Amino acid sequence: MAARSASFALLLALCGADTCFADPATFDLAGPKIEIEVTRRATTLPAAEVPNLAAGDRLWMKADLPEGQSAHYLMVAVFLRGSTNPPPKSWFISCETWAGQCAREGLTLTVPGDAQQMLVFLAPETGGDFKTLMNAVRGRPGSFVRTSQDLHQASLDRSRLETYLGAVRTLGEADPAQLKEAAPLLSRSLAIKVDEKCLDKMAVLQAACLQQGRESLILNDGHSASLAQSLTTGLASDLALDASNTVQLKSGYYGPYIGSLFDIARIFDSIHTAQYQYIPALASARGRQLSLTLNAPPSFHDPKSVLVVALPAIDAPQLPPLHAVDPAQHYCARHESLVLPVDGAPLVFATAYAHDMQLRVPAKDGSSLELPARADPVRGGFVLDTSALAGAALAADVRGTLHGYWGFAPYEGPSFRLVDARQQAWALAPGDESALIVGRQDTVHLRAASVSCVRAVTLRDASGNEQKLEWKAARPDELEVRLPLEDAASGELALLISQYGSHEPQRLTLHAFAEAAHLEAFTVHAGDEQGVLSGTRLDEVEQLDFKGIEFVPGNLVTAGGRDQLTMSARSAASAGALRRDDAGRARVTLRDGRALDVRVAVTSPRPSAQLIAKSADTAAHGNIRLASQDELPQDALLTFSLRSQSPPAFTHGDRVEVATADGSATTVLDVSSGALTLQNSQVAVARLEPAKALGPSAFGPLRFRLVSDGIAGDWRPLATLVRLPVLRGIDCPKQPEAVCTLSGTNLYLLDSVSGDPQFADPMPVPDGFPGRSLRVPHPRHGQLYVKLRDDPAVINVVDLPVPETEPAPPPPARPSGTQAAAGPAPSVEPAEPPAAQSAAVSDAPPAQAGSEADGAATSPY
Repeated sequence: MAARSASFALLLALCGADTCFADPATFDLAGPKIEIEVTRRATTLPAAEVPNLAAGDRLWMKADLPEGQSAHYLMVAVFLRGSTNPPPKSWFISCETWAGQCAREGLTLTVPGDAQQMLVFLAPETGGDFKTLMNAVRGRPGSFVRTSQDLHQASLDRSRLETYLGAVRTLGEADPAQLKEAAPLLSRSLAIKVDEKCLDKMAVLQAACLQQGRESLILNDGHSASLAQSLTTGLASDLALDASNTVQLKSGYYGPYIGSLFDIARIFDSIHTAQYQYIPALASARGRQLSLTLNAPPSFHDPKSVLVVALPAIDAPQLPPLHAVDPAQHYCARHESLVLPVDGAPLVFATAYAHDMQLRVPAKDGSSLELPARADPVRGGFVLDTSALAGAALAADVRGTLHGYWGFAPYEGPSFRLVDARQQAWALAPGDESALIVGRQDTVHLRAASVSCVRAVTLRDASGNEQKLEWKAARPDELEVRLPLEDAASGELALLISQYGSHEPQRLTLHAFAEAAHLEAFTVHAGDEQGVLSGTRLDEVEQLDFKGIEFVPGNLVTAGGRDQLTMSARSAASAGALRRDDAGRARVTLRDGRALDVRVAVTSPRPSAQLIAKSADTAAHGNIRLASQDELPQDALLTFSLRSQSPPAFTHGDRVEVATADGSATTVLDVSSGALTLQNSQVAVARLEPAKALGPSAFGPLRFRLVSDGIAGDWRPLATLVRLPVLRGIDCPKQPEAVCTLSGTNLYLLDSVSGDPQFADPMPVPDGFPGRSLRVPHPRHGQLYVKLRDDPAVINVVDLPVPETEPAPPPPARPSGTQAAAGPAPSVEPAEPPAAQSAAVSDAPPAQAGSEADGAATSPY
């Protein structure tokens, strides 16, 4: 482990903090271009469509240098055959790119039988360049084998990244609103990590947010790793493991691409010589052209720069592990823009390795139709051109198979179930026949043999008015349709269902009802002022009367086809008089004046406990003296005791729940965890450490409730949780009218500061204040007072020594007599009152008193 750590430290020193951490994407310099074509048997493909080479392949390559290229480059093609087996001299083929046949026609060569990797060098002409390169490669073949693998891996990962960034950039410029829908599909297609928080931002800000981090967005992809034949053991993997555990890389800057960059940096540093330095070049293929990107500017002085380019491995084809996202899904064959969702092989979307892709669809007469397919990462799958289906007869249910070529190898991909539009019987799902109630929005479910070809659903009322409806396919045979019936009249309605490939919509007749509420029961706990009315259509309820107590509607919740309506008593005292087992029937009045009866059940009282006493261990909680006993420092230990009320005795299964007022932070204290101790059956003592139990961002009023037998009692106040800044010192000038400087950390936790106990003239602290010193009022009586942001209603005292001030000298007396004749006396500017000093933030140098060597500085606010 010590050796690995030392190696990693050396690697970081070589690449530099700015390169490795601040911006791992150092490949940003445009290099030269190389044109490459590969011929296998009678087929020739451009470089962009070749994922792997094979023995016997014929390669044509030509350096695409500008006409004004002044530096002469020698292009050297090298074949490798493993880490421990130096290649023979015949496997080194050179070509002078500036003259002769190489400059005019390029270089043609054949892949040897035992070769496993291939590199291309572009070396400045020196006279001994070819022999030097040959000796370097033959002397350390393992380094160049690893170079070939890592460079090719990095190029493949880079292609995914560039495809993702290009799509985000295009959508951000053309249609920012579409990014929210496209980002998850891009993530799935390209194996890119998307920050979902970016999708919560405004549409115009999403594109910039989604591009942050860049190389750290790339996730591991086993397919591209197999194409590059990356090694998985040895020093390089140890370095990558160490890198992922560093502080900088734990923040999100580690991924396969960056792991490759680390290995590349280590390898190229190890083969650096006095005559040559090797510069890696990432290749981006488009057609037969490889555009090279460098991470350092080439040098034409010793050591001269040799550009190193990796070509695909010489190996058997690694076919993409592509699969359908949902194999059971049905797709409409007649859809104008049919998309077949796939994932599992990001290189299908990021490269041109998969080409001439088509979907083979069997026709009704036994023949096959070929539909061109194009991989689209923005839409998350292959987009089909279905124009060839025009006039073709298909079976009602067929399977289409995706196929094409992966480089030179034929590729058979996943199959998809296709359906054709047809006349079919539509019906409401069981239970929905009587669910259409006018005056509100309803949801119904339509059933048919297949809903895959539905294009639109339209609602037509009795007057002939039509309205497009929102719908989605819940299952292959079921549609979920939202019906806006708020303004509809009861009676017959018609749904018009349109399908792709069918001209006439199908009609389904529905009936809307003006149904009254159906009441099931009203349940209230003894002592509560609220109860719950259950049933359906409870939005019609106006009032409930039980034993002379009037209850009015509150929150309405609908779940599982049933409504639950909270009813609150107009008189809490009257409701509190209800006792357990009080039963009977209540009269419910509806909004239209109708009245219905419902049975009533009064159940056991909710659990409750009385707060007897509390104390907080606040002995070491800074230098702010809290003025209220209800204020609880966040890092204090609170001990409080409770007396049981209902039920009359505590049990070992009872729990005490403590939460902030908004419920964002909560914890449970119980006997099993040791946080709750039973003194006896009536008294329990609880212990709470807010910082550990509720987290560092919890603040404000805390409340507690007793939970017994799974029933929760009412919330009751416990304390006010406050977070305290650390105050280090106060520096005051001798002039009493001048402001002072308060230094410390976490000063944003202060709401305001005043020099008098009445807070007559406070200075507010800006929201989110990041500085370590504040300008504050001069204490009038040697004491400073503060209000905390977590409890601004309480005035607290600062326990810090304040230097005693010296009174300012009186202004000079006004001259008189002959002195006045000499001219008017100079005026004295009145001192600016403290109230005029509205800026609470100091722009003076850091305070000396109480300051530390931690570089605390005042804020520029």
